Amino acid sequence: MRLAMVVNNINTEVSDYTTTVMAMRATNMGHEVWYIDVAEFDYAPDHYVYARARRVPDKKYRSLRVYLESLRSQSAYQERICVTDLDVLMLRNDPAEDVMDRPWARLAGINFGRLAMQHGVIVLNDPNGLTHAVNKMYLQYFPEEVRPRTLISRDKDEIKAFIDEEGGRGVLKPITGSGGRNVFLVQPEDKPNINQMIEAVSREGYVIAQEYLPDASHGDIRLFLMNGDPLCSKGKYAAFRRQRKKGDWDMRSNITAGAVAVPVQIDETILALAESVRTKLIQNGMFLVGLDIVGDKLMEINVFSPGGLMSMGQMEECHFCCEIILSLERKVEYLRNNPGSFDNVKLATL
Repeated sequence: MRLAMVVNNINTEVSDYTTTVMAMRATNMGHEVWYIDVAEFDYAPDHYVYARARRVPDKKYRSLRVYLESLRSQSAYQERICVTDLDVLMLRNDPAEDVMDRPWARLAGINFGRLAMQHGVIVLNDPNGLTHAVNKMYLQYFPEEVRPRTLISRDKDEIKAFIDEEGGRGVLKPITGSGGRNVFLVQPEDKPNINQMIEAVSREGYVIAQEYLPDASHGDIRLFLMNGDPLCSKGKYAAFRRQRKKGDWDMRSNITAGAVAVPVQIDETILALAESVRTKLIQNGMFLVGLDIVGDKLMEINVFSPGGLMSMGQMEECHFCCEIILSLERKVEYLRNNPGSFDNVKLATL
């Protein structure tokens, strides 16, 4: 299988990223794995998509750090590849990371992925589906009963009125943010500072104001779905609880913001919530998704580069990434044995 990972910037990738774990696992399983910086695509006059890409030397790797060092070293293979010769193109770049400094790069993975898809490459997650999810408004397309009460606006008065209706409590966050940046918990005693909070969030665009869920004080649960179902290995779910870092208004549960990952039991409430969003995710061709859950509510749906699989695998002593690569192998096999029988959306969750 020829597989490529599209990332924001090869030089900013980290060894414990889920992308790195998947890439090393696929390499060790004998597959050819390329990395493509989102800025390195070409659409050529011959109507094919090309990319300046790189991959590690062919051997077994035990260390994620060594894997990344090899990828960036002079020993790495560096070629201008024809993307349409790939079997699978995984869009692992996060548009939110490019909002401020490289707005031109936000949709590059989606747009070039869409062109590659027309030549029979399996593109995951489906690029047409991803266009619906380029910001946090995507959550509003899912059943109301699994979403917190929400206002999306740039009007200070509307936002303040919403917080007042919630008893002076609420969560403010940017519609395009990631990594826990500019996420605020508003308490009644914060009323004198709410204008500054709104201004800080609105610098990035629209503001999402959500009801505050008391269970959020215990952190949230990240649960991976693959092909629309909870990702499992050896009977264990790919999930953990992210306990929040003290300070930062007790709101930043992202591991990159200092939160701590701890084991969690997935109960029937969580499984029912996952089932309630399954149909929509399948319709949108979402192969690999991370759900962020508080209590019985869905706070966010991560469809671009959901992370945490390394921590999950270490806690549960399971190779969740192996299950992902095996699923990719099956999709490639389906397509080879039945050319023209499946469109990309169906292949994404088959």
